[in-house]
Amino acid sequence: MGRNKFAVIAICIAFVMILGQFAGIRAFVAESSEGEGGSFAFRLINDLAGGPGAKGLQDQESGGATKAPDPLLAQIRDEAAKRRIAPVDAVVDRVWKAIPGYNGREVDIELTYAKAKQQPEGAEIEYVYRELKPKVNLDDLGAQPIYRGNPNKPMAALMINVAWGNEYLVPMLDTLDKSKVKATFFLDGSWLKKNEEMAAEIKRRGHQIENHAYSHPNMSQLEVTRARLEISKTKDLLKEKLGVENRWFAPPSGDYNMQTVKLAAEQGLKTVLWTLDTVDWRNPPASSIISKIGSKVEPGTLILMHPTASSRDAIEGMIQAIRSKGLTLGTVEQTLSPDRIEAEVPQS
Repeated sequence: MGRNKFAVIAICIAFVMILGQFAGIRAFVAESSEGEGGSFAFRLINDLAGGPGAKGLQDQESGGATKAPDPLLAQIRDEAAKRRIAPVDAVVDRVWKAIPGYNGREVDIELTYAKAKQQPEGAEIEYVYRELKPKVNLDDLGAQPIYRGNPNKPMAALMINVAWGNEYLVPMLDTLDKSKVKATFFLDGSWLKKNEEMAAEIKRRGHQIENHAYSHPNMSQLEVTRARLEISKTKDLLKEKLGVENRWFAPPSGDYNMQTVKLAAEQGLKTVLWTLDTVDWRNPPASSIISKIGSKVEPGTLILMHPTASSRDAIEGMIQAIRSKGLTLGTVEQTLSPDRIEAEVPQS
């Protein structure tokens, strides 16, 4: 035990002596670095050791001041905070049922800065954006009917249900072409089977084509097997005859129940209805349809139409009225997507 104690004491004495020597070296280095003739080696040792004089070395090498931030970058960061728009989650509304979400946006500071650095000094900064996705989307809401798009998205859609009215289709298509508008046509399956060439012409002109059941029934009054068949039969026809991957289902006459919505969802389809109805099947004057749409259309509005004489005569005026509100016309798919669009300048 005596030897062990002696060994411990000897180790402690050696440690204290080494510590004392190191402290002496530190003091010597500090003294040397303060003098005008202090060697670089001594100052370097002192700096690495973090001793007195280290901060002075850093200040001396940087000119005695911290480098100021780039004012251009600071400006972009300040402006980015003002320009950020938060995304909007999809929700189930008590009245409107499922309402899709809408992407937000934020400035991509790095890309904006890199682009601005390439411009002449004083040039206007061109901000680069990236979209911010919502946490909740339509797919997260389960089987729910949809009556409208997100009210923050400045877009509206024409949804044209087709089960009759061939004589008015081509004039309506011509007007859509002239106005550079793409609509969504929901085709009745039995009509499609008899009018493949007309359906192919609608597709050729770039319009979206979707499902309007097979025989125009009241879906809420059908038992499960028949209701399922009404949807699946037309879905299969769209694929077979037109090569269309069906994604949306519009129940005839807007008649549905939750069984309808769930059966459509089982087949990968979302059930969509309308926000505004032209009631064109009653053959109102075109002017009254244009007036109604112009006064009531809003961001996210889905407008129901059919190939009728009234809609044929009203469609050009409707398009002008919608655009006068600063709204872009798109398909149902585009209007219900969360993708951002910029508001158009209202057209008179």
